[in-house]
Amino acid sequence: MRTGRPIPPLTITDVERETLERWVRRPTTAQALAQRARIILRCAGGKTNTQVGHELRLMKQTVGKWRTRFLARRLDGLLDEPGPGVPRTVSDAQVEEVVRLTLETKPREATHWSTRAMAARCDLSQSTVTRIWRAFGLQPHRTETFKLSPDPLFVEKVRDIVGLYLDPPDRALVLCVDEKSQIQALDRTQPLLPMRPGQPERRTHDYVRHGTTSLFAALEVQSGKIIGQCHQRHRALEFRKFLDTIEAAVPSALDLHLILDNYAPHTPPVIRRWLAKRPRFHLHFPPDRGVVDESRGTLVRVAHRQATATGRAQQHAGAQGGHSRLHPTQ
Repeated sequence: MRTGRPIPPLTITDVERETLERWVRRPTTAQALAQRARIILRCAGGKTNTQVGHELRLMKQTVGKWRTRFLARRLDGLLDEPGPGVPRTVSDAQVEEVVRLTLETKPREATHWSTRAMAARCDLSQSTVTRIWRAFGLQPHRTETFKLSPDPLFVEKVRDIVGLYLDPPDRALVLCVDEKSQIQALDRTQPLLPMRPGQPERRTHDYVRHGTTSLFAALEVQSGKIIGQCHQRHRALEFRKFLDTIEAAVPSALDLHLILDNYAPHTPPVIRRWLAKRPRFHLHFPPDRGVVDESRGTLVRVAHRQATATGRAQQHAGAQGGHSRLHPTQ
């Protein structure tokens, strides 16, 4: 004769069984919840608390606890109870409203929402709006740009340039070439005051203009070395002179692969004739209005960083004398 408290029968629907089995199989499910799902699945098979506890190495009181909670609240009874603390004051509807307004609307007198403006609009605190934006990855103050190239040979040109960087040819040098025109030759009205312990370098806020110059530079990406030259003008003639400088700086035993943009002075007849006489030079052009080579911007910044000049001729002499041969950027 059976003694003890009677065990209520436990039956589950097909939907509940599918959910419980998914909790057991899913690798991201919390182990406590997966264990509770295993208990209910075995209880639904007609086993007693003692049998289920023996199979899962649990106490029968633990099995009985989750059987009772499932019978009372079904699947919700297997989830953890809300922890102690202050209950939520921001509902899901308010969170949805903040996200919707951020994505679909703009304030009347601004280009984008700020945390204060959104807080006033939704009657929430600024910190609450900040947490909602951070949780959903929203940054209304930031914008990014993109460009679609119309070049029909886009894929071929990208593969050509990327291939040079990843797998350069043997006995060859890959140089990234760029120009910076209309550089202002500026000098401060007073000499610079050198840096001292606890005090940075100081310079006057005003300056004197000495005209403009154009910087031509070639960067060897692998070693970080630069060939640089300045000219008063920015034409095909000056570019040819810069090619002469590159030719003199690189040993004749190496082929030269130059990556440069589609600027007009790079391809006139005078440049094509110059290249025809020097077969070791190979030009590679990126897609039209498509790929921006960050190396070109880097080499210009390195060559022009923190520069002052006391005259156009002095700046030309300094650049030509200091960058006429390959040298490290540091």
